[in-house]
Amino acid sequence: MTPDYTYADLAKMIDHSLLQPTLTRAQLEAGCRLALAYDVASICILPYYVWHCAEMLRGSGVRASTTVGFPHGGHATRIKKIEAKEALADGAQELDMVVNISAVLSQDWDYVRQDIAAVIEVAHDAGQKVKVIFENCYLQDEHKIRLCEICGELGADWVKTSTGYGTGGATMADLALMRKHSPPHVQVKAAGGVRDLDTLLAVRALGVTRCGASRTAEMLGEGRQRLGLPPIEVPTTTPVASAPGY
Repeated sequence: MTPDYTYADLAKMIDHSLLQPTLTRAQLEAGCRLALAYDVASICILPYYVWHCAEMLRGSGVRASTTVGFPHGGHATRIKKIEAKEALADGAQELDMVVNISAVLSQDWDYVRQDIAAVIEVAHDAGQKVKVIFENCYLQDEHKIRLCEICGELGADWVKTSTGYGTGGATMADLALMRKHSPPHVQVKAAGGVRDLDTLLAVRALGVTRCGASRTAEMLGEGRQRLGLPPIEVPTTTPVASAPGY
């Protein structure tokens, strides 16, 4: 049976995740080289390394992305705005922000709305995009549905299941719920739990357009094999200039 997808369809679903706090600079750079070689959608990297990542990606089709309010979402809104502005100044093109989970569980929807709106405004004013992370493992369906509605009203670019650092990640039920309750202009991103090609294809069938992944090489390598494509060779070095004030 001929697959109903191309390699680009798969690769451009992947946000290669480089967010583990123990990653060294050498590992971050190697992760950027890998993601660049596989031509993924974006690299979501530790905020302090965004400038280097953006420099490595310059001229490619891979976008630099990073986090805001990560991983617990409890930062004051003004701090999230500062984080967003700094990340964009360093070259980030997509921001993955965490909602204020405490405010969501308190059902303080006015606060939740203005918190999300503040980051979206900063990013959209710069011509860049925002993914809003719910951290569904801590929420009830009523919270997730209301967040989808708010994100739709505010023009978020994606709603996202998880940080990958909570007590659970993406589930098929949550992804279906988020797709159902988000307007067509809001995309859905899965994070935490998409670790093999079959799961990637399954969430794609639900309408998911992005997945946070650390097993990028394994998933896309299998995808290339199924499509009869040669394996990817990842370069071992990429010269990068020094960041100002690094």
